[in-house]
Amino acid sequence: MPKHIACLTFDFDAMSGLVSRGLTTPTPVSRGEFGAVAVPRILNLLEKHTIPSTFFIPGVVLETYPDVSRSVHHAGHEIGNHGWTHVPPANLTPEEEETALLRSSEAIAAITGRNPTGYRSASFDLSPVTAQLLSKHGFAYESSMMGHDHSPYRLRLGDVVDPSGQVTFGQECDVIEMPVSWNLDDFPHFEFLRMPNSIMPGLAPADAVLENWINDFRYMCETEEWGVLTFTFHPYVIGRGHRMIFLQRLIEAISDMGGVFMNMNDAVLEFRGK
Repeated sequence: MPKHIACLTFDFDAMSGLVSRGLTTPTPVSRGEFGAVAVPRILNLLEKHTIPSTFFIPGVVLETYPDVSRSVHHAGHEIGNHGWTHVPPANLTPEEEETALLRSSEAIAAITGRNPTGYRSASFDLSPVTAQLLSKHGFAYESSMMGHDHSPYRLRLGDVVDPSGQVTFGQECDVIEMPVSWNLDDFPHFEFLRMPNSIMPGLAPADAVLENWINDFRYMCETEEWGVLTFTFHPYVIGRGHRMIFLQRLIEAISDMGGVFMNMNDAVLEFRGK
């Protein structure tokens, strides 16, 4: 069994994440369009290094870019459920969330021939019923939570947060959480985002971020007998020239440390088999 696993995951949101924030004028839409330019670059790099990965693709993007989405599957990569639009489930009613979940799974099955086994929410923001819906509809794993860095764990059903701040944990279910971190997500580091009442500066030097990410993997190797580190990328972010070099250098560094690359479904199977 591999001891130290890296999961490279790509949220192919195209313009959906910007549109969900109300950015619908031509320039932000074109910014999202670059994702379709970047996916072939990413697929070529992954093929060069024989790396399997997982792409999370919203249903609206599957419909907007069917050929690009099919190319991900044909290249041998997993496609996970990323909702229908990029509106966070926490902002949907339970009925809206379930409808979006099932509609997206149907669109993925039309490409891959089977329902997806994994899910990631828009903006890493689950609703109080997301875990129940994933369990109800037979998902094997979820990847939006941050309760650990190196170790998968089981989702809980029915956590209660009292208005006083007291938290009562619910019961664990069979859905495995593959934890993420904003620290290991390319978007907050690299993307400049100007909103009406805020600015996210982004545009960090790639070398500084790369050093942090390599050291996070190194720390796992030095302190854990077994572990998984999940990296989150967005094609229209990582697909720019100097960041593609960043991605290649990350892959090379993880390989030099003896890391094994897996898609998320296979990493979950490894976890269950421990």
